[in-house]
Amino acid sequence: MPKTGNSDFLATKVDAFINWSRGNSLWPMPFGTACCAIEMMATLATKYDMARFGSEAIRFTPRQCDLLIVSGRISIKMMPVLKRIYDQMPQPKWVISMGACASTGGVFDTYTLVQGVDQFLPVDVYIPGCPPRPEDLIDAVRYVQQLIKDGRAPRSQRIEPQYVDKTHNVPPLSSTAALRR
Repeated sequence: MPKTGNSDFLATKVDAFINWSRGNSLWPMPFGTACCAIEMMATLATKYDMARFGSEAIRFTPRQCDLLIVSGRISIKMMPVLKRIYDQMPQPKWVISMGACASTGGVFDTYTLVQGVDQFLPVDVYIPGCPPRPEDLIDAVRYVQQLIKDGRAPRSQRIEPQYVDKTHNVPPLSSTAALRR
């Protein structure tokens, strides 16, 4: 029996349906430590109502979540806890860095704080502001939903190109200069 190509069409439709359902049923895991967490709570309240966008079920168990929202200052001692929470989340998992403190350390340029959570976690969306408005968080969640619906992989699953610094001259191991060191 000759192949008609309908199986490829069906697989494409199933993938589109799965991406649509994943995008419309995000389960966020909030990790709020400062004033940005207050704005996150306001986003979940009745005035802004993030439930309209399919993210009403806030879970504090990482094994059920697929979206991590990091907001506020993250200390060096707190980073292993955040990394453990991220590692417990199932794939595919997405990360939003909310606010200036989570994205760059904010105004707190000290040795005790992480100067951007992207040094330890692959961040998919950055929300600028101190603190950002609830509308900005809704826009970020909707952007993540659109990435999922388009079938794009989260940053944790993407293979980034490796860049080699051509200005760093290293002599080959067989040369006598390398052996003298």
